[in-house]
Amino acid sequence: MNRMSLATSIGLVAGFATALSAQTVPSDCGKVDQKTIQNITVKVTGCIADPSVLSPHPAVIQEPVLQPQRILDSSPFGAEGSAPFSLGHDLSKYREFQLGATMLAVAMQVGLKPSEATVIPARPAIHELDWQPPRVVQASEAGSVREMVFTFYNDQLFKIVITYDHERTEGLADQDLVEAISAQYGTATRPVGRVVTSPLSQGYDDTESIIARWADSQYSLNLFQSSSRTFGMVVLSKQLDAHARAAITEAIRLGKHDAPQRTVEREKNEREETRVAQEKTKALNKSRFRP
Repeated sequence: MNRMSLATSIGLVAGFATALSAQTVPSDCGKVDQKTIQNITVKVTGCIADPSVLSPHPAVIQEPVLQPQRILDSSPFGAEGSAPFSLGHDLSKYREFQLGATMLAVAMQVGLKPSEATVIPARPAIHELDWQPPRVVQASEAGSVREMVFTFYNDQLFKIVITYDHERTEGLADQDLVEAISAQYGTATRPVGRVVTSPLSQGYDDTESIIARWADSQYSLNLFQSSSRTFGMVVLSKQLDAHARAAITEAIRLGKHDAPQRTVEREKNEREETRVAQEKTKALNKSRFRP
């Protein structure tokens, strides 16, 4: 250790000795009470061997700069420009029926067989299950539903068309139903538009004006009232609904494209069936004929 390092070490020891002296407190008898001196541990982490690295300027103690705490955005709309979302409202479910469920799972829930479903020509196939709650359910407090049609694309539930019992909604105004449904699904919007209410198996689209809508980026619930003053609701998965409609459109296009060929094949089969029948008749009459 050179002189500069030794002087530095002596200065440090002297500084700590002064700090220890400042901690002493005289007792009532004028003597220093050593018990009041706090324990201070000094740890030497190393010595500077080369005095040339010491800065000629006195060290400056900088105050720590406190960074402002980031406040998380608690707005239900998230960051500015992002799409809104519902807090605590599950739009993917209507009562106990979950969008995306398999046809077997839904069929078991309502007591139907998958074989009872109507098949709609498409690739992949689209199926519909038509369910009417039994009278014992309709008579209960939860029996406001008269009929439900479940539609599946690629074995995934993507649409539910609910028709409410007219007697259970008689006397209720639009706002009464909106308030009741909003208690489950949150605030509704009042869009100007129409929603398809007829099953796909009918081959045509019945549409009704939308009274209110509850929606997010994935799901949509649409309250409507038919021309017969019957209330209903359409619950659907936006993505799967788009896939299903694209599949139906493609099936219709292929059907029109293949129609001439199918007509030719049908006529050919009919001619062959006629020929075979005539041959059987000829053979039978020939064996029975007596001059």
